[in-house]
Amino acid sequence: MKKCLILVFLFWLSGARVEAAEFASYEIPRTEVIPIQDTHAGKQYELYVKLPDKYHEKPDAHYPVIYYTDGVWHIELLYAATEFLMEDAILVGISWQQDMKEEFKKKGAHVSRFWDYSVRESKDPERQAKYQFGQAGNHLAFLRKDVIPYVENRYRTQADNRSYFGYSLGGVFGSYVLLAQPDTFKNYILGSPSLKGDIPTMVKLSASSLKPLNANVFISYGSLENELAEYVEEFITLLKQRNDDSLMLEQVVIDGDHQRASPPTAIRALNWLHGLQTPLDAKQAEGEQ
Repeated sequence: MKKCLILVFLFWLSGARVEAAEFASYEIPRTEVIPIQDTHAGKQYELYVKLPDKYHEKPDAHYPVIYYTDGVWHIELLYAATEFLMEDAILVGISWQQDMKEEFKKKGAHVSRFWDYSVRESKDPERQAKYQFGQAGNHLAFLRKDVIPYVENRYRTQADNRSYFGYSLGGVFGSYVLLAQPDTFKNYILGSPSLKGDIPTMVKLSASSLKPLNANVFISYGSLENELAEYVEEFITLLKQRNDDSLMLEQVVIDGDHQRASPPTAIRALNWLHGLQTPLDAKQAEGEQ
């Protein structure tokens, strides 16, 4: 009887050791995590840079770059999609602020998106004092002065073929960039931008400069996003009223609500973006002529 108990105990102990073992974390292939500082505001972020397969085997090749906000949320989806649809693209995800105050960290790692991606201040003085909404301009400066120069100095990129992907509040930020400094990117993917309350700001931005945007824009929302759709349609009308021949606009309605529309938005948008690209070999041939 004792022998049976000992055997049972040893069997249980071996199982417990397996459960308690520390397994290695899976790392996404060809992806680097790079600390970067907003040199103006002194804030800390990270870049998640995914390189194309055989990048290091083609020393003369230069690649299109897709920048995206909410890096942690979108990295796996965009990694998988580009592997099939845009295998020659470099992906650059931008993290949320890494050195937030502890009171904000307790609310979630994503909290900094509320001030970094928003284009206007809160009407609530107490909330505004706490969160400092409306810092999209500062975050855009961080992209232009720190992120993009770093990427273009470190990697072989096509500087005239930058793309942006943003969803929800990230889509609002992309809408702001499009009107404030459109030459930041050539292609803009604006998925379900939460523009409620932001249209007056966008109207002022659009009126401040009527220079050609020279951009390709994919903008979408979910078929069940009735309230959000109203404001997106207003923004689309604003873009069309510019009568800008340099602007190519692709409008898409995706089946589902705000959450369910996200994955198919990425797939549809990257398929659209793929159609705009010159094949890498042809691009290199053009450069040699």
